[in-house]
Amino acid sequence: MLLSLVVHTRSLRYWLPAAVMMGTVPAYLLTWAWRLLSCLLPSRYYHRMDDRLYAIYQSMVLFFFEHYTGVQIIIYGDLPKKKENIIYLSNHQCTVDWIIADMLAVRQNALGHVRYVLKDGLKWLPIYGYYFAEHGGIYVKRSAKFNEEMMAHKLQAQLEVGTPMYLVIFPEGTRYNPDSPETIAASQEYAHKEGLPILKHSMTPRVKATRVAITAMREHLDAVYDITVAYGRTVNSKGNRITAPSMPEFLCKDCNAVHIFVERLEMKGIPEEPSFLKRWLHERFEIKDKLLTEFYEAEDEQKRFKFPGEGRLTQLSLMRTLPSVLFLSGLTLPMLLSESGRKIYLNTWLYGTLIGWLWVNVRP
Repeated sequence: MLLSLVVHTRSLRYWLPAAVMMGTVPAYLLTWAWRLLSCLLPSRYYHRMDDRLYAIYQSMVLFFFEHYTGVQIIIYGDLPKKKENIIYLSNHQCTVDWIIADMLAVRQNALGHVRYVLKDGLKWLPIYGYYFAEHGGIYVKRSAKFNEEMMAHKLQAQLEVGTPMYLVIFPEGTRYNPDSPETIAASQEYAHKEGLPILKHSMTPRVKATRVAITAMREHLDAVYDITVAYGRTVNSKGNRITAPSMPEFLCKDCNAVHIFVERLEMKGIPEEPSFLKRWLHERFEIKDKLLTEFYEAEDEQKRFKFPGEGRLTQLSLMRTLPSVLFLSGLTLPMLLSESGRKIYLNTWLYGTLIGWLWVNVRP
């Protein structure tokens, strides 16, 4: 009986925020439908309004991932207070990683500017797959199927209309998961084949998306943010690293702290020649690997589970997130309280998904 109650309580911890975040999507999409009117206006006006709407939705997401969970956000290194046009390079461990970019961006008042380089399969997400593309996200395929020209064209098109850029890239592509030793071994074998040092706590990075982004946007960028993330409670009783929390586990408060090491890199120090850039990127991941090795394995217990330097515990004001929850909930609830509203709500999910799938595949 007690076990059943614990399981039920844990389930509610996840389903409540999931219901709100997913349940408000139709209302958000209908609000975003003003896009049709903006066709008569210069593109820059659309992007400005879209960034503001996107910031509202992501602020609601952050309400659950920061305030609801009560997680400690500890930032090390150099995070500028002002917003900048940047490429955000990070290690990749779990589905929460993209939320970490939001956590940093909101502290720079740049939440609406966040855009992602995404795996091609994510374009099939209901509604989200279409909207991420419309917000400036770029879907890419791996290896030989990677379309560099398409990515460069989309980035250039956004720069031409002055779109602010907080472009998030996970160069590893595949998540580092201690429960998948075969994947880690394959990544290490690739590094050995390429004559690169073997990484222990991260995967060998692939350079294509990073190279295309830096080449296409170099004159537009202020800096590159090199981000290293470690999650609390990711070691077992033997001290071995375990899998980082999934989004449901994070919302169930399985993670007590997120440690984020930020290094801001000037563009002048980043090589332009492809072979040098590839080596530079791997060197950045070698630095990440040393940071993570020290974090998990430091002999001095005072240094373990910390990054070097002084970590700053930062708490986001509730007024940065709660108004967005109330706003989107206020748009959604009236729809659900009437028969005609429920019909619009369900049709938005259904036709929004189908039309979105068609659009994102016909017009990549």
